[in-house]
Amino acid sequence: MQSNSSCGLCASEDITPYHQDKFRRYWQCKRCELVFVDICDRLTAQQEKAIYDSHENDLTDLGYRRFLSRVSEPLLARLEKRSAGLDFGCGPGPLLALMLTEAGHQVALYDLYYANDQKVLAGQYDFITCTEVIEHIARPAMVLTQLFSLLKPDAPLVFMTKLIIDKARFSTWHYKNDLTHIAFFSRKTFAYVAQIYGSEAEFIGNDVIILTKPKVPTAPSEEAL
Repeated sequence: MQSNSSCGLCASEDITPYHQDKFRRYWQCKRCELVFVDICDRLTAQQEKAIYDSHENDLTDLGYRRFLSRVSEPLLARLEKRSAGLDFGCGPGPLLALMLTEAGHQVALYDLYYANDQKVLAGQYDFITCTEVIEHIARPAMVLTQLFSLLKPDAPLVFMTKLIIDKARFSTWHYKNDLTHIAFFSRKTFAYVAQIYGSEAEFIGNDVIILTKPKVPTAPSEEAL
């Protein structure tokens, strides 16, 4: 099994085969332990959006609210009153932004396909949410650097994504079967990200990760980027 891919997180070409199924080949970076889909096995942008368009995101769905409360509750506990944030990758139904707005905060929206407003990417924010997004991104280093640049010092960057546990369980993991999912993080990978950006990482439950930007801004480590 050969790949023309390099790691989208740390740019390392020191990668090893991780898994293969009838649809795709998966590689793991030996430096940051990101697992990612071979570049030749990824969807086109048009194919990807067609899948997103088929999703139902009902803003009145109580089950969806409970799901997103795993992000909103720990985030709200950290925020000052009337904070201003960004929901990055909000999708066509930005329920999390609505929940945070209901709690008294201002939330700007950005999504490549559904809210592509470049002006919001020039602001400075008290918090940023990135829920069920990072696993769709081919070059997470670029996005992470951008998001940290938009955060104020001591502000949280909140992710929701399922985490890899081990190689054996990956083979039967339903999360990898979504063809729009191309980058898979573990606790070790997020710990690597935290180290690179000089931040602190907190893991909440099985799928919520909060990275806090340092009070004294630091440039990303050169070894990653």
